[in-house]
Amino acid sequence: MTQDLFRQDAYLRECSAHITAVTDAGIVLDQTVFYPLGGGQAGDSGVLVLADGTQITIADTRKGKDADGNPTSDIVHIPAPGQEDRVAQLTPGTTVTARIDWERRHRMMRLHTTSHLLCHVVPQLVNGCSITPDYARLDFAMTDPLDKEQLTAAIATLVAAAHPLTVASISDEELDANPALVKSMSVQPPRGTGRIRTIRIGGGADAPPIDLQPCGGTHVANTSEIGTIVVTKIEKKSATTRRVVLGFAQ
Repeated sequence: MTQDLFRQDAYLRECSAHITAVTDAGIVLDQTVFYPLGGGQAGDSGVLVLADGTQITIADTRKGKDADGNPTSDIVHIPAPGQEDRVAQLTPGTTVTARIDWERRHRMMRLHTTSHLLCHVVPQLVNGCSITPDYARLDFAMTDPLDKEQLTAAIATLVAAAHPLTVASISDEELDANPALVKSMSVQPPRGTGRIRTIRIGGGADAPPIDLQPCGGTHVANTSEIGTIVVTKIEKKSATTRRVVLGFAQ
């Protein structure tokens, strides 16, 4: 089992950890700041630094799977090609410093939070999404046309309002009683622990939140941190789907 430190603090850039396994899939640690591919968000990259300063470059991070392909509680750090000799010398119990590519991660945090703002601006169900370091895309189940400039302006207003983000959780029963909290048609919140992580943007006191939905991804602490992100493209993917692509302003 890998303790996922990024769930509690997305701003952790590194941590000390111990190797628990080295497999054909990659390197498993007892705890990590590396986010694994999931929920539409790309996996982190970075380095594992050994005590002597040797570095293992990590190209991607994935959730572990057992022999039957079922997900496990492990997080697997996938070494970049060309390091086979160094990886072969790693053994369980070895101490490493796990350090993410922070600039890459922070770009995804900004885009991921913007995608939640977009769910407020376009209040339709999402039937596909992708969060990468360079762009984010959301596919909305809708038939009405969308306007790039209007969406960009609406997002900019929410960013400038400096809405804080709050990480919390609800019970399975609370989610069942409020099914509208789930905005995605294609990705369902993970169950099994009894609690489901949520991201709230804004709200408080008597004010309703700008957005509230289950999410396991990494986000900025305040919308003001997002900066200038624009709608770069709107596509009609099908008769019932409109794709919106977000990118950083040039």
